[in-house]
Amino acid sequence: MRLDKYFAEARAHIELINEALGVLKDKLPIKNYKELESLEQFALNALIFRFSKLQDLIGSKIFRSYLEFSGYDINEKSFFDILKEIEKEGIVDIDTWDELRKFRNQISHEYPEEENEVVESINLFVQKSNELIKISQKLEEKYLEIKQQRDRDD
Repeated sequence: MRLDKYFAEARAHIELINEALGVLKDKLPIKNYKELESLEQFALNALIFRFSKLQDLIGSKIFRSYLEFSGYDINEKSFFDILKEIEKEGIVDIDTWDELRKFRNQISHEYPEEENEVVESINLFVQKSNELIKISQKLEEKYLEIKQQRDRDD
């Protein structure tokens, strides 16, 4: 099933996010970016990359597939319509998703020049990573509940 594949991919991204966080754990919250060793900087870049991949996967594939699996007609629905339904399901509210998307775009495309802005962005990114992981896990839990209910009904 398509959703099983998507959630396996999401779990792989989450595993790599957690590995990157593990490399950084002794430095969190980060106080000085310039004091990070090269492995820690590499882990930070991997964290940013995997966060982006996970968010893209959730937003472009999992939301729609989950709603379709749940019985919602997704044909010709805008992403905003999809997001409104996801919010009704209690998975994530529109404002939180929009904030995560904006933050990801900001950190991916423009790197702050001031040291304190860099540190603040990195620490916020760690927090946002945990939020994104929870969204993915909540989606998968709800999917599995529906799937198990259907199996019992058959």
